[in-house]
Amino acid sequence: MTLATQLLLIDPQNDFCDLPAAYCCGDLRPSLPVPGAHADMQRLAHWLLQFSTRIDHISITLDSHQAFDVAHPTFWQQADGSAVAPFTALTAAQVRQGVFLPREPVHLARALAYMDALEARGRYTLMVWPVHCEIGSWGHGVHADVLKACQQWQHQRQRAVLNVFKGTNPWTEHYSALEAEVPDPLAPETCLNRPLLSSLLQAQRLVVAGEASSHCVRATMEHLLEHAPDDFAQRIVLLTDAMSPVHGFDDQHHAFLQRMHSAGVQLCSTAALAL
Repeated sequence: MTLATQLLLIDPQNDFCDLPAAYCCGDLRPSLPVPGAHADMQRLAHWLLQFSTRIDHISITLDSHQAFDVAHPTFWQQADGSAVAPFTALTAAQVRQGVFLPREPVHLARALAYMDALEARGRYTLMVWPVHCEIGSWGHGVHADVLKACQQWQHQRQRAVLNVFKGTNPWTEHYSALEAEVPDPLAPETCLNRPLLSSLLQAQRLVVAGEASSHCVRATMEHLLEHAPDDFAQRIVLLTDAMSPVHGFDDQHHAFLQRMHSAGVQLCSTAALAL
């Protein structure tokens, strides 16, 4: 069945949104807030409420981690045993030199094998992120306005949102909704998500939004175009005012949008995209 208009919403989660206090739960606050993400999600929710009857399918990806993760501070220490600060970029060379080391020595060989494979791909080096989107936590949940809009869509269309969990494997970063940065053939959850890919490729128009444009949106789009037919880019619309980059990654955001435009993807605002 062709699902004419689909929405792919990438990681619209509390931990990624710069939420005001009224949107938070008690003393809880987002652990990895993207500047502008709260306003992004409000615009996206308003757009979804406006056009919900004309959207045939919604896929929502959910970054899903545990505290123990190769990309979290809980995994690493400095040579003197002190903590590694979030937003520290690590290289395999630094680990071999002993500048940074896993807290548990038995993890050294596996961590190095991962970092070597990651760097060989040329897309990223390992980034130590704050513990975020921990499974079961408030931060893992969907932005309240987006959740409400999706609930209305489900009521009107009498169909469920497809929730796609990514990042559950602690041994690889998993920015893309389609596959981890270093897939492990022995861990199916890290490999190409063929059911999701197949679903997305059914769209006559695929609207994409979410956080963050510099990382998870970017990686998902790159993998999608890598596996899609050559003409599929023309069916994709990026809602540019419903995504923002991680702080300090504005250059990556702009380069990503330029690459998508050059590939034939339509760049549009929520105000301009009428279904």
